[in-house]
Amino acid sequence: MSTPVLSLNASAQTLSAMAMNPLQHLGRKPRLLIVDDQAVNIQALYQVFAADHQVFMATSGAQALALCRDRRPDLVLLDVQMPVMDGFEVCRQIKADAELQDTPVVFVTAHSDAAAETQGMDVGAVDFISKPFNPAVVRARVKTHLMLKLQADLLRQMAFVDGLTGLHNRRFFDERLDAEFQRARRSGDTLAVLIADVDYFKRYNDQYGHQAGDEVLRQVAQLMRSQLKRPADLISRYGGEEFACILPDTPLQGALALAAEMQEALKAARIAHVGSDIGPFLTLSLGVATMQPGPGRVEAELLVAADEQLYLAKLHGRARVCGRSLD
Repeated sequence: MSTPVLSLNASAQTLSAMAMNPLQHLGRKPRLLIVDDQAVNIQALYQVFAADHQVFMATSGAQALALCRDRRPDLVLLDVQMPVMDGFEVCRQIKADAELQDTPVVFVTAHSDAAAETQGMDVGAVDFISKPFNPAVVRARVKTHLMLKLQADLLRQMAFVDGLTGLHNRRFFDERLDAEFQRARRSGDTLAVLIADVDYFKRYNDQYGHQAGDEVLRQVAQLMRSQLKRPADLISRYGGEEFACILPDTPLQGALALAAEMQEALKAARIAHVGSDIGPFLTLSLGVATMQPGPGRVEAELLVAADEQLYLAKLHGRARVCGRSLD
């Protein structure tokens, strides 16, 4: 499910404020999927929500599942009684899909008995509205469930953000690496990982103080992030003064070129570092590794290789890039 797009350097206070009323910060109309095999019922719900929601419509279970995967609705309004695949089975499949399971499903149906409502909740629905419905009641319930879902998304996002730099944190990096590794295995693409370390950072803290050290980490984070060119590229704070990037569909030469651009961006910033043995300004060492995931290979190999290349970069004088392909 799509979530509100946030600036990753937003403070926890800002994120908390947005979580209080996420609909104001969504940046677009909420997306609703209406699923019913009767056109008249779809039209009735469409009239209720069309003015301030993006509304998608499906007349079968298969079409509903395809639209869920393609359009990622924020909420599904689902009829129970449909031919071939009923609403209970549609909801069950939505909840069984790792990428869709957080999508709230509200049943809107002529079934009003307790057994049907219980079954709906058992398969994962968040609410059950009986036909004929009151438009004001349906709007209020949908708004409530959208608010709850978007609040949960925002709070979950807070758990994945590094409080100092505003980048994603190591937890998010690990989860994303697993997902990208599996995607690359299916597609046959090459996956690259880059790990960067601020040279002589302990000396920087000793010379300028920890507050200055925190500020310089924020500067390095923003400089590195500014060099990423594609939405799929990810940079995270890996730990301490280390940063890591996941670069999908990127061969070794492309990853090495990006690492060099990050070095040049930091060099151009001319951040003073009198304690460095390399020169008067702050520098980075970077390790790069690439792999075309295949049977029997795991993402840990890629991380270990990138870390080994970072070690070599530091061993050979720092302020340099080392890399290798595991293919």
